[in-house]
Amino acid sequence: MIKGTFKRDDSGRINSYKITGHADTGEYGYDIVCAAVSVLAINAVNGIDSLAGVQPMVNSDEENGGYLYVEVPSANTQEQSNIIQILLENLLLGMQSIQEQYSDYVQLETIQ
Repeated sequence: MIKGTFKRDDSGRINSYKITGHADTGEYGYDIVCAAVSVLAINAVNGIDSLAGVQPMVNSDEENGGYLYVEVPSANTQEQSNIIQILLENLLLGMQSIQEQYSDYVQLETIQ
C-alpha cells in the first residue's frame, strides 16, 4: 500500500510530504497506481524548483523506491510561497483522486 502524509503548519500551509510503500497493482513497470503517484510527487518537486525557484529538501530511497520525503524551506518570498502552495495543494488533490479510485492501494493523511 502507498501511504501519503502531508504536514501543514499552523497557518494551514503544507510544508512537507512523505510518500511510502508500493501499490502492487501490477508487475514492475506496469503498475499504474505507482506510476500515477510517482509522477505527481516528482512533478511537485520539479515545479517547486523550476516555477518557484526554491530547492526543497528531498530524501528518497533511490535503490528500492517506495520512499520520498519532501520539505519546503520556510524562508521564501510571498510569491514563492504562493506558488509552492498551489503546487502542493494540487499534488494533494491528485493524490486524493487516486485514493478515490484505488482506495485499497492508497491511504492519505494530513496532519497539523
